[in-house]
Amino acid sequence: MNGYQDISQGKSVGDLGREAFWFILHTAVALLFLLLVIVVMTMNHPDPDSLNPKLLATALSFLVPMIGGFIVARRQQNDIAGYVWISGVVVFAVVCVWVLDLPTGNGLCENCGAVEKLWRTFFDIEHGSGLMAGDGLIAGTWIPLSMIGYAIGARFGLNND
Repeated sequence: MNGYQDISQGKSVGDLGREAFWFILHTAVALLFLLLVIVVMTMNHPDPDSLNPKLLATALSFLVPMIGGFIVARRQQNDIAGYVWISGVVVFAVVCVWVLDLPTGNGLCENCGAVEKLWRTFFDIEHGSGLMAGDGLIAGTWIPLSMIGYAIGARFGLNND
């Protein structure tokens, strides 16, 4: 088989491999921006039961990667950075399936339906579902939000002259 065989839209296997590499790299960079937010928030020792630090971290998990994506795309001019939102959607879908598969028992979400289970795990900060040991906000909200924010910032950062 020819290693330089054209695939869809006239791209070679090497071109597709480079795009996949950049896609994975930009996804990792988006996660690094989220990690930066989490480290800075943790260094401030917020109250784990307080609402304000969680809301601030949620906003920063979108804004910091968005600004970072803007800067990276402005400097690099790589169109692939704008597609990192796909990783966020995939992560969100995988975590949703995981949460729906978790058993409910005596506790906060004993009689929850599927939608309520997902809502309380990912979006209800005050009355969570108690599933995922309380890490639903990180895994199901902040990670996808950081990737979506990175992609939006990257789209703004690309020169489309």
